[in-house]
Amino acid sequence: MIIKKLSLYNFKNHSEKKFEFSPQINCFVGNNGAGKTNILDALHYLSVGKSFLGNTDINNIRREEDFFTIDAEIQNEDSEDIIKISQPKEAKKIIKKNDKSYDRLADHIGYLPSVMISPYDSNLISDSGESRRRFLDAMISQTDSEYLFDLIQYQKTVQQRNALLKYFAKNRTWDRDSLEIYDAPITKFGTGIFVKRRNFVEKLGPIVQNFYRIISGGKETVSVQYQSDLSEGFDSAQPDSAFQQLLAESIDRDRMLTYTSKGIHKDDLLFEMDHVLIKKIGSQGQQKSFLISLKLAQMSLVKELTKKTPILLLDDIFDKLDDTRVSQLIELVNQENFGQIFITDTHRERTESVVKKINEESIIFDI
Repeated sequence: MIIKKLSLYNFKNHSEKKFEFSPQINCFVGNNGAGKTNILDALHYLSVGKSFLGNTDINNIRREEDFFTIDAEIQNEDSEDIIKISQPKEAKKIIKKNDKSYDRLADHIGYLPSVMISPYDSNLISDSGESRRRFLDAMISQTDSEYLFDLIQYQKTVQQRNALLKYFAKNRTWDRDSLEIYDAPITKFGTGIFVKRRNFVEKLGPIVQNFYRIISGGKETVSVQYQSDLSEGFDSAQPDSAFQQLLAESIDRDRMLTYTSKGIHKDDLLFEMDHVLIKKIGSQGQQKSFLISLKLAQMSLVKELTKKTPILLLDDIFDKLDDTRVSQLIELVNQENFGQIFITDTHRERTESVVKKINEESIIFDI
């Protein structure tokens, strides 16, 4: 998949920008605050329909304007597609492919897979399990068209169950039969999500290890472990039984806490080095190398499972890694045929000296 052209209108700080891209390496160079990361965010929108920075869609409309649009011409194996994303201030977001609107966002996810490497990745190590679950869900959603739908249904049902638990507590009443209405859909969707997460992480882990050895040259061993309430007692012959038992065993606790305390919404990823959490013993350099290995493994696995080559978005990596390691990273992704690469930096000379050595077809845009 290659993004040939991109047009932005009223997107964040850009009133109007147009680009024609190289199929290889594209760099956006400019001072801090010029809007380089905003362009990567627009490319991220094309992939998953939302900002990687977590901004609401309305907040991405340029100040004092009424809408934003992102248009792109995308070359796939046998045709060219036009993707258009529009967000009016007073209406819902619309995503169109060749002038036809999607019925649901989930239908677009996976069309243009992408991987972002940014300074915010450090949160994956330092933050709570919620950020790692979002990361895992985003990865799988790009490879499995039904996963996101199942996840949305699961989350809605858990919210409804939690609302009923809070109603019982507020009104000092209790109706176990009413609560158990939610057990069947929670079990159905949750078990399927658990199995897909477990299988995905089993494939991801060895790829992370391999890239870490290449990037760091270190002797330490890293791993990615999947942690779930369902892991203990799960039986593939009776896949729903583990979740049913969890809900039954935790019902008194749920009643006291007024929320669903057990389930796949509590899952986590454990990032380990030599069998200890990397955030406890890993140096800054080791953690950076691990995160880059994790993202490259994501690219490799998404490519394997979808048969599509993801675009790679590299935000401010020169400020987070030394030039030698940046060169190794870009050369590595180029050798691995990871496809189209987009990079931001503040120094044109530095960017040019690195990327031109690797690929003469690279383009540098001054922002």
